[in-house]
Amino acid sequence: MGTTLNKVLSVAAAAAAIGGTAVAAAPPASAADRDGKCDSGEFCYYFNSGNKGSVSDFRGSVADYGAKQPGCYEFKGQGSGKGKCVKNAAASVWNRTGQTVRVYYNSDHGGIYQDFKKGEKGDLNPRLKNQNASHELSPRNRVNMSFALYQARGGRLTCPFDGYQHRSGRHEGIDFARSRGSNVYALVSGKVTRVVEGRDGGAGLSTIAVYNASLRRTVIYLHTDPRNSLRAGQSIRKGQVIANEAWRGVSSSSSAHTHVEMRPGRQTHASPSGDEHLANPNPNSFWRSQGYNVR
Repeated sequence: MGTTLNKVLSVAAAAAAIGGTAVAAAPPASAADRDGKCDSGEFCYYFNSGNKGSVSDFRGSVADYGAKQPGCYEFKGQGSGKGKCVKNAAASVWNRTGQTVRVYYNSDHGGIYQDFKKGEKGDLNPRLKNQNASHELSPRNRVNMSFALYQARGGRLTCPFDGYQHRSGRHEGIDFARSRGSNVYALVSGKVTRVVEGRDGGAGLSTIAVYNASLRRTVIYLHTDPRNSLRAGQSIRKGQVIANEAWRGVSSSSSAHTHVEMRPGRQTHASPSGDEHLANPNPNSFWRSQGYNVR
């Protein structure tokens, strides 16, 4: 996730490649419909408060407006702000879509947000004015991944997907932790393609790979203690206990955690470690499409 003031942008191509959600990426597919006028069926940003200034109109959700020209979503209507990128530059909105629209502080539909009901027009609140990074039509109420993975009192996110941006080496999954022995629950349903029990310690990596054919995605869980009953070819349901938290493939028991990795297509292994090839797209849009907050 982005920090409070310096937000990390998701890669537009990765966002478009993940999941079957109505998430747009620049350049817009309906560019011809964006004429700087707030027509019926559109969600519109205004450059100034009080629905004044240049207008930027949208007919769908957008996960990342882009921050630079050329290629960003810009204010297109006549008036103050015309030609400027929409990201972190809007002051008010008019929702003419016929459904609730949620404006987010972060790209990829993350961070604090403000909802606008159908037909509503008004100013963005002080925390979102000129701090708007994405919006979503008909937002779903989501559960935190750290809760869904462990349930009960949940856990905590310890290391996000990085994509080589801020860490030496690669981290192509998301790490969560609660405590050794905690139940680990499946985040998606599917068929198990591989189970490796592993052993505690740095050389004993364990693996659970689950392929969901309808999503065309494999979710891989590393470092856990797989349940004895789990077998390749077995169908599992979302929310089923599949393992206990452990430190298999981790050098210290105090660093027990669960690595969750989303990979396109049918896979049996996690992305190879120790190279500089980024094999997985940013998974955040996928997880949000499945009803999760990445936290």
